[in-house]
Amino acid sequence: MAARGQLYPRRVRWRCSFILRCQVGFLIVLTFMADRVAGQIRYSIPEEMKKGSLIGNVAQDLGLDLKRLRSGRARIVSGENIQYTELKTDKGILVVNERIDREQLCGDVTPCSLSFEIILENPIELHRVTVEIFDINDNTPFFPNKDIQFEMSESATIGAKFPVESAVDPDVGLNALQNYILSPNNYFSLKQHTNPDGSKYAELVLQKPLDREEHPSLLLKVIAVDGGNPQRSGTVDINVSVLDANDNAPVFNQSVYRAAVVENAPKGTYITTINASDADIGSNGEIIFSFSKVKGTTVGMFSIDENTGVISVAGLIDFEKEKKYELRLEGKDRGGLTGTSKVIIDVSDVNDNAPVINIMSFSDIVAEDSPLGTTIAVINVKDADSEKNGQIQCAIDKTLPFKIQSSLTNYYNLVADQHFDRETTSEYDIIITATDSGSPPLSSSVTLQLRISDVNDNVPLFHRNSYSAYVTENNSPGNSITTVSARDSDWNQNARISYFLEDTQISGNPVSNYVSINSETGVLHAVRSFDYEQIKHLQLVVKAQDGGSPPLSSNVSVKIMIQDQNDNPPQVLYPVQTGGSLVAEMVPRSADVGYLVTKVVAVDVDSGQNAWLSYKLQKATDMALFEVGLQNGEIRTIRQVTDKDAVKQRLTVIVEDNGQPSRSATVIVNVAVADSFPEVLSEFTDFTHDKEYNDNLTFYLVLALAVVSFLFITCLVVIISVKIYRWRQSRVLYHSNLPVIPYYPPRYSDTLGTGTLQHVYNYEVCRTTDSRKSDMKCMQPMSQSLVSVDGAETDTSQVDQQLSGNFSQMSTLVSDIFNILFSFLLLVFLWVKVFGACALLPVEPQCRCPWCWNCRWIHIEITFSMLRVVLIWKNII
Repeated sequence: MAARGQLYPRRVRWRCSFILRCQVGFLIVLTFMADRVAGQIRYSIPEEMKKGSLIGNVAQDLGLDLKRLRSGRARIVSGENIQYTELKTDKGILVVNERIDREQLCGDVTPCSLSFEIILENPIELHRVTVEIFDINDNTPFFPNKDIQFEMSESATIGAKFPVESAVDPDVGLNALQNYILSPNNYFSLKQHTNPDGSKYAELVLQKPLDREEHPSLLLKVIAVDGGNPQRSGTVDINVSVLDANDNAPVFNQSVYRAAVVENAPKGTYITTINASDADIGSNGEIIFSFSKVKGTTVGMFSIDENTGVISVAGLIDFEKEKKYELRLEGKDRGGLTGTSKVIIDVSDVNDNAPVINIMSFSDIVAEDSPLGTTIAVINVKDADSEKNGQIQCAIDKTLPFKIQSSLTNYYNLVADQHFDRETTSEYDIIITATDSGSPPLSSSVTLQLRISDVNDNVPLFHRNSYSAYVTENNSPGNSITTVSARDSDWNQNARISYFLEDTQISGNPVSNYVSINSETGVLHAVRSFDYEQIKHLQLVVKAQDGGSPPLSSNVSVKIMIQDQNDNPPQVLYPVQTGGSLVAEMVPRSADVGYLVTKVVAVDVDSGQNAWLSYKLQKATDMALFEVGLQNGEIRTIRQVTDKDAVKQRLTVIVEDNGQPSRSATVIVNVAVADSFPEVLSEFTDFTHDKEYNDNLTFYLVLALAVVSFLFITCLVVIISVKIYRWRQSRVLYHSNLPVIPYYPPRYSDTLGTGTLQHVYNYEVCRTTDSRKSDMKCMQPMSQSLVSVDGAETDTSQVDQQLSGNFSQMSTLVSDIFNILFSFLLLVFLWVKVFGACALLPVEPQCRCPWCWNCRWIHIEITFSMLRVVLIWKNII
């Protein structure tokens, strides 16, 4: 038995101890829960305290002794990446370990606090500490832009409001932005408002009409102040450019102009130049000169350049008909205000006439989607000459998308001949030329300035066909990833672009669970922290939509690649580290240099260089005997194995990845230097963990024996009770007073038919309540020829039968009790044998299978023992 026990397999041994280990773990958990106590304290400190500043006396507030802090190895347990606090166990105080910036830690969230636990051991205590961070006024309000440009028309009404860009202050509470102040001026006041979220913004309110001619621009300053002590402030400059309004009429420099002309002067002969001024600027200051209230024969005699104010001969001047002409002059700006004067022309004996062009109707703005044939202007052309010299033709530049069509006499329509595209050409200068048929011909022209209004006919176009960006895993939510940008060739509201994320799915989740986009700037932000091991990249679609009606949009694909970080340590796959049994690699003493002992296999779930693994031998029983391959993890001998080398060799191999910083894992490899298994067993049976395992298993073996004994006694009592109950039932049957019916067998004659049987046989039948336990007893034949039945003989026979039955039942009960005791002893022996082999006998390291040749006899013996127990109990029941 001892020899076979040495070969007992390790796997059977593990199975026998599994239930016992679970019971030990349960007791340890109960002990741990009984010793654990908890407390909670709270401190309040301002932000930006110096490193080493006192937060609170933890030992005093928790009622702990300094010795308890040191003996319990008190330490702070926190999930934060930055350890903001430090526990001084020698003084029992909590101090600041790192600079605490409330705005960086909590942002706009109030109140701001950080929580951690202080843990002590022997016994274990866990205390929660909450440190509330008060805000200090360490941030100055600032405006996102250093200066703000405003353009306001001088015709703006009093009370008009102009919003001012809000200032930003990262502080909270009273230290946050509280008020806006406007520098003193004569035109504007500042009105302050509060948003629903508590933030403040301001508007400029016009208090006095603007006058561009007096003040073309205004410089204002807006100061944003917070409520801290000392108070901080930020300033922004507001440049207000006053746009011109047509509030000034043209003024001629003379009230009456005088000039002279000769008759028959050619058309276009210069007569004089008139001049007028307008205090406005731009189109409001552009003056168009013309004649007004020309009467009689004066019509068409003279022309005036509407831009330069040059008056020239336009018709045939007949001195004989008119010696002096008095013309009214009109100076008209683009806004419609008019100034007047007059010119007196004294005619000398010369005459000339030229065509005169009048704009009857003109729309200076036309939509770019206007259909072909749209009328732009209606013009009237007149010539004072007659017959051939009065026949006029109008023409424009053939490269322009217009044409002239004649409608009524002396009327012409300027119509669109091609489709417009504002994005290609936004303005046209149309020169209409009227030429008569005289000899030499005379002509005149007019210039029309036409603007094309925008129509939302261009979709937003992204600057790239697709975007790609990279983000490192374990990023902070809210970090910007990349920016998408689009442009729109339209103008104003039609070119105002907003950005949206298309509703797509990423791994079954909406894309909004991963990223968000700023609708104004197109900046993509991370909504959550990414894990490279779970998701390698994100494919999403961004839509750019303009502000037209109806709006136009376009899409672009954005691919976000997650970059790996070294956040996973290597995992050792082989050799497997088990706590319950020893696994050793065997090296023969005849092994030569370079003998492959084993190979350490490890993996790293990271990628790239973070998953490049290197193997190093950290510790060994004999550092000069083994080496580990740096890249492949192979453990080989570096010298010849000798007889002096110890049988037990313990190698500690460290596996490191190539990340920054690198992560590592450690594996212990047991090597047996021996040529046979017995030598290995004799050396490896004294490991500390095996001894501890055997001590624990002995305790549970005794506990198991006690449980088996209790179950056996219970079963024994039940069986004896059943036996006694059956025996009492049989006695009731024997003592019943049922009448005895005599039986006389028939007589037969051997030869004549008149004789009787020569022998009488008695059969004794004993019946019990259970028919399966009936006994039948055959008695010896009697010599009497007749059966005599009387009262005395009948009583005597019944007594004998009763005594015989009682004796038989008592002997059966004694036999059952003996079998029960024997089975109990056999069970105890079998239990001790199984658990004793597991707990006390060393295991053959090479034994892997429960039915190997080394273990077969033990398994056969256990099987037969169990079979004997089953047969005994079956017989008892």
